[in-house]
Amino acid sequence: MTHLIPGAPAPMFAAENHANPQFALSSLGGLYVLLCFPPTDPVERRAALAAIERHRLLMDDERLTTFVVTRDRAEYAAQGVTRGLRWFMDPEGEIAALYGAGEGLWVVLDPMQRLLVMGLMAETDRVFADLSRRPPPDQHAGVEVVAPVLIVPRVLETDLCRRLIALYDAEGGAPSGTMQQQDGRTVGVLSSFKKRRDAMIEDEALQADIRDRLRVRLLPQIEKAFQFNATRIERYIVACYDASEGGYFRPHRDNTTTGTAHRKFAVSINLNDNFVGGDLRFPEFGRRTYRPPLGGAVVFSCSLLHEATPVTRGTRYATLPFLYDEDGARVRAANLHTLGVAAET
Repeated sequence: MTHLIPGAPAPMFAAENHANPQFALSSLGGLYVLLCFPPTDPVERRAALAAIERHRLLMDDERLTTFVVTRDRAEYAAQGVTRGLRWFMDPEGEIAALYGAGEGLWVVLDPMQRLLVMGLMAETDRVFADLSRRPPPDQHAGVEVVAPVLIVPRVLETDLCRRLIALYDAEGGAPSGTMQQQDGRTVGVLSSFKKRRDAMIEDEALQADIRDRLRVRLLPQIEKAFQFNATRIERYIVACYDASEGGYFRPHRDNTTTGTAHRKFAVSINLNDNFVGGDLRFPEFGRRTYRPPLGGAVVFSCSLLHEATPVTRGTRYATLPFLYDEDGARVRAANLHTLGVAAET
């Protein structure tokens, strides 16, 4: 367990909780997370759960959220979703094994999902005293933490942006889903996790116009900033986030399924600027938002947790390609058999 030291990445997992049969720990970020692995001894177990109740005011889902990891199905069934406190079902003890939590353990993750504090049940008071002293999540580093994103202006000229918006307005958009792994396959699922409509860009000449601009105006900047030579593009779409629907996309990562594992960088190009909200946020790096100018791009790794904040006035139009390379193409080909019918393909 030499990798389980403060500052190391927290072991990630997906497990059943009351809100989601496969809730991914990696979907959290931007707040402190307390994992409780209660001991098997009944007296010590009750003491651990009582400690959580004594400190419930700390658990508000904005600064801190707590998960109790249990192997006991009856104990799990008696619980539910409450503010700041949730449960994970770990029937085979696989999550506990990831953290070396054989006989009870407290684990605190920082807002960047790194190990911050680990303590045995005998150190319960120390763990909660440490949590109570921690600064707000945005200040956890002691300095401003900026997301590793690239903003490039003047990628698409205004006329091309207008043509893309006109295409969407002429064809209309279809509800856009999220990519999820289900029974070994990557499928598109429609849910309240995302409110967006997409129109496919099927005109080959228009696709070529977009490729030409990206190749000349954007890809050299990506290679300079990230030392990555993008050679492939996935999807040509015009996406629409409309205030009438409160258009948004909750925090997510873009490469967590077999059908999306090839994606390396996401590109978000705004086609208009007469809207309020609809900016990008990277929760692991604070509440600061990022917004490219009209025709400009925000580029970021598909591994980063990110969200599109709700559009509160007007309509945001954007084109949102993914970039990858020849290595990614081989990954995509190898995983193609796992790709089911996708809501946004």
